[in-house]
Amino acid sequence: MRSDRGAVTVEAAIVMSALMVVLTLVVGALLAVTDHMRCIDAAREAARLAARGEPDRGRTVAAGLAPRGADILIRREGDAIFVEVRAESSAGFRLRADAHVIAEPGSDP
Repeated sequence: MRSDRGAVTVEAAIVMSALMVVLTLVVGALLAVTDHMRCIDAAREAARLAARGEPDRGRTVAAGLAPRGADILIRREGDAIFVEVRAESSAGFRLRADAHVIAEPGSDP
């Protein structure tokens, strides 16, 4: 008698390996999307506070919102305020988010 149980086991191992690769890619993509959304929130909040004349507070709040180790750049050119948040996601992707606002009247340059 011949048994085909060995072939089923090998096929199952291949399928399981493929599923693990796909699952790893999906989880990595979800982590990257989540971290990117955090960068966007951090940039918007920093820009909003900088427009009110509180750039230091904006940087502090943005650091709490952004992924760990993110770089937060705030620069002002006339009335325009530009904020850029750069980070590396936990999945290894480089992320960047920008926000641009006009300073509120009476805010310090």
